[in-house]
Amino acid sequence: MGIPPVRPPSITKYLKPYVLKMHFTNKYVSAQVIHTPTATVASSASSQEKALRESMEIRRDVAAAAKIGKILGERLLLKNIPAVSVHLKKEQKYHGKVKAVIDSVVEAGVKLL
Repeated sequence: MGIPPVRPPSITKYLKPYVLKMHFTNKYVSAQVIHTPTATVASSASSQEKALRESMEIRRDVAAAAKIGKILGERLLLKNIPAVSVHLKKEQKYHGKVKAVIDSVVEAGVKLL
């Protein structure tokens, strides 16, 4: 791990400042918000976290995805991040787990760009 790259100002003015990215496996759900100008993780939530593992029976379904989104939204508001944009992978469609994460982040009070 080294120092994250700092992008030149000519590029950063076109980037969305905070981007929500999600990753789903057969066992876990994780989501993170990345600060694009500095390429660092601003906040993240995962069903692998020790505190969440005990409270969730199943860690990979839509209910788990909704809970991860709600926790991520609350963490974003604590860090004074009011809005994020969403980056979906090519195979991700807006339904199921993806929709659950995005909707619960919005319900927590974070706006989408």
